[in-house]
Amino acid sequence: MSTMTREEIEQGLRENRFAPGGTARNAHAEVLAAAAEASGDSELFRDALDNLINSYLYSSESTKMLVPFARLLQEYDKDPGAFSKGDAHSLFWQFKWVATALSESPEIPLESATGWLDEMERRYRIAGYSERPVRESELWFADVIGDDERAERAYARWQAADRDDMSDCHACELNGQGHYAMLRGDDARALEVWQPVLAGDKTCAEEPHRVLATALLPLLRLGRFEEARAQHLRGYRMARGKESLLPSVGKHIEFCALTGNEPRGLEILAEHAAHVAPLANLDDRLSFHGGVLVLLRRLKDLGHGHLSAVPYEGVPRTVAELYEVLRADALDIARRFDARNGTTRVSERFLARIGGAPLVDVLPLGVRSAALPQPEPAAAPVAAPVPAPATDGAALAELVRRARAARDLGHPGSDGLWAEVAARVGTADAVDPLVRVDVADHRALAAARGGAGDAAALVTAVRDGYRALGREERAALSELRLASVAAQSGAAPGEIRELLAVALRAAEALEADEPLRGRRIALAELSAIRLESYLRSLEATDTHDHGHGHGHGHGQERAHGELAAELTAFVASYAQSLPDLVAEAEEMLGRIALSEGDPERAVPLLAAAAARAIAAGRPWQAVDPLVLRAGVLMSLGRPEEAEEDARSGLAHAGELTDAEQQAVVRLTLADILLERADAAEAAELALTAAHWFDQAGLTADGGAQARLLLARAYAHQHRNADAAEVLRSTLPDLLEHGEQQALAVREFLGDLLRELGEPREAAEQYLLAAELVKGWEDPRPQAGLAQSAADQLSEARLTPEAVAAYERALELHRLSGDAPVAEVRVLRSLAWLAIREEVSATGVARARALMAEAAGILETPQGDAPESPELRSELAQTWHQLAQVLDRWVSVHVQEDEDEDDDEESGTAEALGDAELTTLRLEEVLLWDRAAGVYADLGGDHLAERFQCLNNAAWTERELGRPEAGAARLSALIEELRTWPEGSVPEWILPRAERTVAHLTD
Repeated sequence: MSTMTREEIEQGLRENRFAPGGTARNAHAEVLAAAAEASGDSELFRDALDNLINSYLYSSESTKMLVPFARLLQEYDKDPGAFSKGDAHSLFWQFKWVATALSESPEIPLESATGWLDEMERRYRIAGYSERPVRESELWFADVIGDDERAERAYARWQAADRDDMSDCHACELNGQGHYAMLRGDDARALEVWQPVLAGDKTCAEEPHRVLATALLPLLRLGRFEEARAQHLRGYRMARGKESLLPSVGKHIEFCALTGNEPRGLEILAEHAAHVAPLANLDDRLSFHGGVLVLLRRLKDLGHGHLSAVPYEGVPRTVAELYEVLRADALDIARRFDARNGTTRVSERFLARIGGAPLVDVLPLGVRSAALPQPEPAAAPVAAPVPAPATDGAALAELVRRARAARDLGHPGSDGLWAEVAARVGTADAVDPLVRVDVADHRALAAARGGAGDAAALVTAVRDGYRALGREERAALSELRLASVAAQSGAAPGEIRELLAVALRAAEALEADEPLRGRRIALAELSAIRLESYLRSLEATDTHDHGHGHGHGHGQERAHGELAAELTAFVASYAQSLPDLVAEAEEMLGRIALSEGDPERAVPLLAAAAARAIAAGRPWQAVDPLVLRAGVLMSLGRPEEAEEDARSGLAHAGELTDAEQQAVVRLTLADILLERADAAEAAELALTAAHWFDQAGLTADGGAQARLLLARAYAHQHRNADAAEVLRSTLPDLLEHGEQQALAVREFLGDLLRELGEPREAAEQYLLAAELVKGWEDPRPQAGLAQSAADQLSEARLTPEAVAAYERALELHRLSGDAPVAEVRVLRSLAWLAIREEVSATGVARARALMAEAAGILETPQGDAPESPELRSELAQTWHQLAQVLDRWVSVHVQEDEDEDDDEESGTAEALGDAELTTLRLEEVLLWDRAAGVYADLGGDHLAERFQCLNNAAWTERELGRPEAGAARLSALIEELRTWPEGSVPEWILPRAERTVAHLTD
């Protein structure tokens, strides 16, 4: 068996401390602890035990820390003097983790757990620590064993005890205080306590991650749905993939199950499939699997028990199968807790949780989730048939009356009413024949709308049925529908024209006293105008295809002119008698104007169409022209009017039943509001629009655009985490919508990830965006993206990758030939990367050369244009940064005999002599003076940079043994600034300059 050297163990411990939490890290920590013990080096063994305890903490095996902690405590008792002050503090701090593990480990007898708590209290008292952490640990132990009186006393003593350096951070304590309030049924109090954590004012390594998850159900129970949605998006992003936060992940899954977001819950479950296993920490297992069980039960209730879930112990499971396995395992764990505690508290709480009912029907989250398939129909029990209850005749008659009134008015709710009539009628014998034909008419109309192959036959049968009953006004409408069905099915123009003529003759043949005669004739005429335009376009296309297309454009203009003339004549004929049909004609005229590139002409036509529809008592018919007009007005730079129209459209959309229409009107208004800087309402509307698009089956189309707008609205509100989650979820859809949008979306996501401090992920998006524009003639977009990627790769400390990306960006900027500032910034970044890993002579020489190259670009005249302030500022910044590079090189040599805190500043070659150091410092002063002079010429906007240069030069003068020269620089600046107008100098500059002068002259 090979053994590890001390150096290998120490190196392993350094690596392990920064490894991601999880079983792999724990296994490595165990090996290191065993090797350290075998080495016989007590100090090394203590370090390894401490590392092992910390490894266990941030994993699903946290309860395993008890054994190494006991060993470390033995080491302390043997030789307390061997523990430094920091080591002893760490040991006592870990006592709190152990106390938590006691509550989470049913295999530890109650007496032993109580003994550990007593031992913690004794040791804290002897060490002079406050009892505050002890009482908190006692609270949670008392709660889990069901001793509520003891828990209440412990809580009171916890809050009364003083805070000291053994107390948990404020964020963690607020978590516990709010959680205790929630357990006592006071959701409002819990949220009040959590507010500083939820707001980000109090944070730590695992907060607000945990509070964000725990707050979800209290927020829902109090009806604070918008907050709940936001906390889910933000919180799940923080908890995703972290093994120590699996209980929080379970709460996010539970939240999805109780808000009508089961598909989202399944996606989160799939992302954590590897952890749907027998976790070592039984309390975490109970918590995580409890959230999963809420989802699985909900899916079963919705008829999705047959769906594939995730494997368990390597065996694929359906939803129903996984539910049974996890439920049995969880209940066994709960019973083990109860057996130890002598209560039924754990089982009762667990059963109440997994039996929870939905807290809201549907809470749209904004993120894209795949829809669940239609549930399997439940098997019908074999039993004697039960006769359906008789339909109430009066109720049916009233329903039919309402359905006919809605149909005649063109109300969107007509379809729903006729569907209900059809369900009531069924196969009953004693039904009015006219009602049966009306029901058949509704079905034929649905078939025609859907382009069904038997639509014509169905409509023909309805026509004959009406005719047999003497309802010629309904038969005439069926004749018109036959023409529409023929056009939809691609019939020949001659056939369609003949059917239109038949429909018009049928309308004209109606009795003179028939109230609907005029309407039927007008409708036939309008349909003929609309279809004739379509037929003429077909015929023009055929002519064009046969080689006679030299006048195709003029032919199209002539067709538009003919159509406009016919519609205008129609409007003149029926303006007074049939305003709803005239509204349709005017909307068509508005669309023709838009197609001809004349938005100004379209605006009044669309306004008239909407006004007529509203006046006709058909407000739903006004929605489309209002929404269209709103978009036109935005393009014309009239946002106030556009918003007014869009809001009017939304107000009139209340009775629309078409999901796509509901989505479009909301998306239109959201887009306008975002342009007008009302991001909050825009986000709300975009969220709802995405939901409606999903309902319409347009998730990948309109839904993707709505989510993009939602992400933009969130970003405007600085809700970058929410925006990133929404954008990520719909990214695959958006990438299918053309190269320009794919480019914009990749860059947008990169920007969001950069703001969130995720440089690797941001760089990936910038690089993918750069790949999209690789073949473009203009190199500037690719150059900018390559530079953004390089910045983020540098931020992620991926130095070789960053250098490659900067060099590519530099090459592209030079190809464009018009980006000197960008070139200079890339060169400066490359200079700093040259000395990042090691401040060596070679690195400093390369950095100096790159800075000189940057300065050379800025000192070269840029065409005939006068010297720009921007270029002057960049030149000053380049001199400033070169001085900083030299100062770094000097510092390395001055400190080479001292302990280095930063590995970047190690590994120097031969030490520089005093003369060389003096020369470098003099150059630094010269560069800072030159930069300060440029900043002075540029004025007050660059005062902060000017001060920084003079301040650096002053301290360097002190290192040269000339502190009075440095003080003189700053004193001169102070005198100058005192003459500046009041309020023109930042408040911090003069006091800081005065302090520096005092230090230099002391």
